Amino acid sequence: MTLKELNEQHSIMENKNDNEATRLASALLDIKLTDPEIISTKQQNALFDPSNRIEGEDDEITDTIRTLKEKLIHTTPDDLLILEQLINKRLDEGRGETLFEIGIEDDGEKMMLNDEEYQQALTTIGTVVSKLDSDYSIVEERGKDSIQQKQQGIVSNLMIRRRLKSVEDMLEIRIAVVGNVDAGKSTLLGVLTKGILDDGRGKARVNLFRHKHEIESGRTSSVGGEILGFDSQSKSIMHPDGSGRKLTWEEICTKASKVLSFVDLAGHEKYLKTTVFGMTGNAPEFVMLMVGANAGMIGMTKEHLGIALSLGIPVLVVVTKIDRCPPNILQNTIKELGTILKSKSCRKIPLFVETDTDVVMTAQNFVSERLCPIFQISNVTGEGLDLLRNFLNILPAQTKYDMEQPFHYEINETYSVPFVGTVVSGIMMSGVIHVGDRVVIGPDHSGNFNVTTIKGIQRKRVTVPAARAGQSVTFALKNIRRNAIRKGMVLLHYDKENPPAKCSTRFEAEVLVLYHSTTIKEKYQAMVHCGAVRQTASIIGMEKQLLRTGDRGMVQFEFVKNPEYLTIGKRMIFREGRTKGIGKVTRILE
Repeated sequence: MTLKELNEQHSIMENKNDNEATRLASALLDIKLTDPEIISTKQQNALFDPSNRIEGEDDEITDTIRTLKEKLIHTTPDDLLILEQLINKRLDEGRGETLFEIGIEDDGEKMMLNDEEYQQALTTIGTVVSKLDSDYSIVEERGKDSIQQKQQGIVSNLMIRRRLKSVEDMLEIRIAVVGNVDAGKSTLLGVLTKGILDDGRGKARVNLFRHKHEIESGRTSSVGGEILGFDSQSKSIMHPDGSGRKLTWEEICTKASKVLSFVDLAGHEKYLKTTVFGMTGNAPEFVMLMVGANAGMIGMTKEHLGIALSLGIPVLVVVTKIDRCPPNILQNTIKELGTILKSKSCRKIPLFVETDTDVVMTAQNFVSERLCPIFQISNVTGEGLDLLRNFLNILPAQTKYDMEQPFHYEINETYSVPFVGTVVSGIMMSGVIHVGDRVVIGPDHSGNFNVTTIKGIQRKRVTVPAARAGQSVTFALKNIRRNAIRKGMVLLHYDKENPPAKCSTRFEAEVLVLYHSTTIKEKYQAMVHCGAVRQTASIIGMEKQLLRTGDRGMVQFEFVKNPEYLTIGKRMIFREGRTKGIGKVTRILE
């Protein structure tokens, strides 16, 4: 066969193959995946049969078949395991507590539970939480009263909380208590923490005062502290004999799974500097604004509300003394309060809390800064106190702190304790610390940091071996004199190779002037509050020539006395007389 003939035969074969390939491709395009000629029914069933799934595949496909109602009422061992994993995950996310709703499915449909099914669901939850070393309590129930409600099915919210293993794991929420003088701040804290009612003459508040002149005048002048503890069954921890005798902090902390730390601040105008420091230096997660029903929004009430809004802290309002206030005056106070909260400067949504359902709804949605729950209470008759106590019990922790970052601690109080030495109090902003760790303290007057050792750690007056970010703790320091420490100094991680970040007397901030009667120019001086730092600073540079009320701008400040350790992104307040401004640190200058 010649070469020419071979080439012709090869080309005929190629054309034939091309035609076959084209025919096959067009045939495949015409066929549907589920065509009975291609895939038999048996093969289809095998494809979607759960038993043929690969091991280790996610179990969500089989899990969706059973509803939450079936898991709670007709429980199998697998269901118990799934519920245990779900609740454990939610407890981890909520730092040891979570609200669990029975009666509503995940997709929002009602379970239509009757009494018998509801009791069975509670039994199942009880079994699961006891395995997780936790307890539950019923916060709110709906659908058990009237026949009409029963037809809708029972719905309830449970507070599930882990039992306390050690004081260092205890959940803590800090709340700043503010309001005008004589609004009843200290009295309310006395009633909440002692479990007794007031006599109308200040009986409940006496133990809260720190100084002799405070007891005599009945007016708080310093930053006071008080704690309210809740156990794993959501019961507030009081003295067992019900006498109203105050328990020590150690006694509360040995029983409590959750502690609310109240920062009792001064209401009088001449103590405003102390009040602003208490709100910036103690890093509160919530602000409780007290309004006297008979007085209304007077004096420092608006001032304190403005500070809370400028720091971006969620606010709850408590209207006190409703037992001695005429109905028309109470109505005027509530109307005025609603008008201020809805105004352009506040932009809050006021919500009056009157039932347990309102309590659950506001506590769950309090994450948004827009919502503002309002409670009406009387410390003498006890009206409304249960709702407030229930709200505080289920209030979730908001602030997230980073434990992976290096140790950073802000000092807001110093003490000299006999036989212990120098003790500092403050908030841990990041990291983890243990007894015996070496740290640096500073900056001093010349801007230097000194090395010291942590001799002991106490949390709520209970000695602990370690502390984590977000906790308010006290440290006993080695070889440091008290007069060498001032409020606003920091403790930082000690690293021989990498010295701590430079502190400076100068920084740049983006500011907003809230109120000033004339204009702000260079060389203007004001008191700057930034975290625990509180010092006079003068303006050394501005991007604009001058600033008036409502203006924004980049401003460079210089501290008058000492250099300070600031972090970028920290919120600050500056004030001088009636002038007020807020801002955020953007740059540390050399």
